[in-house]
Amino acid sequence: MKKILIPIPDKDFDLTEVAVPWKRLTENGYQIIFATENGAIGKTDQRLIDGVIFGQLGAKPYAIAIYNEMLESEEYNNPITYSAINTDEYILLHLPGGHEKGIKQYLESAVLQEKVAQFFYQNKLVGSICHGAIVLARTKDINTGKSIVANRNLTGLTKSLEKLAYYITAWKLGDYYRTYPTYTQDEVQSNLSDPSNFKTGPFMFKPFVCQDNNLITARWPKDIELYCKTLLKALNKA
Repeated sequence: MKKILIPIPDKDFDLTEVAVPWKRLTENGYQIIFATENGAIGKTDQRLIDGVIFGQLGAKPYAIAIYNEMLESEEYNNPITYSAINTDEYILLHLPGGHEKGIKQYLESAVLQEKVAQFFYQNKLVGSICHGAIVLARTKDINTGKSIVANRNLTGLTKSLEKLAYYITAWKLGDYYRTYPTYTQDEVQSNLSDPSNFKTGPFMFKPFVCQDNNLITARWPKDIELYCKTLLKALNKA
């Protein structure tokens, strides 16, 4: 069975961006391998289940149901470590996102970035959504010293989406929606040779995916089903 890698932090990942790809890929015959920094079983951002504010802005019920199903799966309960990742074994890397502070463990892992670079050197399929674009931006090409995606077209959490979420919740939750002082889009663009290579896509509620050869990226959970379909189409051609 062909393997797909999904690295996550110990806590605070976006459940939609992890569980829905897990479901769509496994139901199409692919084996998912999860990886965490030290082999711990990951946990999502609980607010996405309970509702971010007044029971609203959380994950969709169908995504929560899939997440609960994933929690019972053997693969989810037996993650490998980042350092144990052998990129030769996988046909696809999926980099999910999340915005609560626990996601920093994953976004800042030098070990994971080394593994991500290997996927690119081997011309494997790589997908990311939301804050996953930060992992891509921070991964350096050992030959140039620049970001591995410096000359690629991609998307991720847009500044307009991040600002909107922050402004409507800051009075209650402070910087919950601000993982870093710098907006995700700004950091990613600062690592691109041409900032216009970051694609914001259409109106926020219309699903959008950016594909640049073996790199497939999306912005946020509302893009997830189109993102999964695009991954599957690319896998069928690989």
